[in-house]
Amino acid sequence: MINEGLKKRLEKINARLASVEQELSSPQVTKNIKKFQALSIERAELVPIAEKAKSHYELSKDIETAESWLSDPDLKEDALIELDQLRRKVTDVENELKGLLLPKDPNDKKNVLVEIRAGTGGDESTLFAADLVRMYTKFAERKNWKIEIISSHESGLGGFKEIVIKLEGRNVYSTLKFESGGHRVQRIPITETQGRIHTSACTVAVLPEVENISEINVKPDEIRVDVFRASGAGGQHVNKTESAVRITHLPTGIVAECQDDRSQHKNKEKALKVLCARIKDQELANQQKSIADTRKTLIGSGDRSERIRTYNFPQGRVTDHRINLTSYKLDQILEGILDEFTDNLIAQHQADRLSSMTE
Repeated sequence: MINEGLKKRLEKINARLASVEQELSSPQVTKNIKKFQALSIERAELVPIAEKAKSHYELSKDIETAESWLSDPDLKEDALIELDQLRRKVTDVENELKGLLLPKDPNDKKNVLVEIRAGTGGDESTLFAADLVRMYTKFAERKNWKIEIISSHESGLGGFKEIVIKLEGRNVYSTLKFESGGHRVQRIPITETQGRIHTSACTVAVLPEVENISEINVKPDEIRVDVFRASGAGGQHVNKTESAVRITHLPTGIVAECQDDRSQHKNKEKALKVLCARIKDQELANQQKSIADTRKTLIGSGDRSERIRTYNFPQGRVTDHRINLTSYKLDQILEGILDEFTDNLIAQHQADRLSSMTE
């Protein structure tokens, strides 16, 4: 059952919700767009908690009523059945409530940079990278997220050696943050003449966007900016002017480059955003590694080299190795219907955190 500390916290949440709703109905607030938006977002976060708390209160009252029937011989048998069902429901609601009250990841609401790189497998891995790009793009379209290609390096067969995509929308990072890691494909490549199945791999990194560059401590004397002529497709202008930009962070050796825009200034701006996201991601990965060393977790370890998922074309299956989830809907998944995996990964991560809190 809910303890006194949690009850007091829920009382404060209900009081805050009432205050927020009162402010939202004020004419002065409705004229202030920023404040109205901030209060609306806060209300959207508080309402599920308040509703779940109300459900818990009602179930607790039902339990009290059912317990009062136990003294009546004619109702005792029905009361025991009812109590068993109610206690299971209240346990589920308590777990859901605790999940809602868990500390939020400060990056959860941020937009992301999805970085996909071809790995082992030569040309086949670049083609698989293109499949992953299409999969995440389709998923983003279904979520009504905005999609922007920040930088890309194409291969000769229409694949990608590396590509960085910005996804902008609601809860982008919280939805996709567990997609980071090694993605493996098993299939017969188009270049294979003897029908043999090959295994190739790509790495995916989902980086929360750094909205304000100043939050990353990057000093001007710690970066080197190189400009050069863009390579590959892009027309005469792109290939004949030094519009491409490469930025190197000297202390860490982290590099970011962009050549997709005609403007050197815009390419520099995009490359700097990618650089800062990579620096912040490395800091986050180091933090998560120290946590993982203390307590081994299934997901969220931040280890980009970890093989997280296999796409097996001959069997039409996709397996996520962290949560032992296998789906035989390969075609649908490659069309961006990823919810089965993203939802289960989020649920498992929440269960891990609840378990850790209990311990």
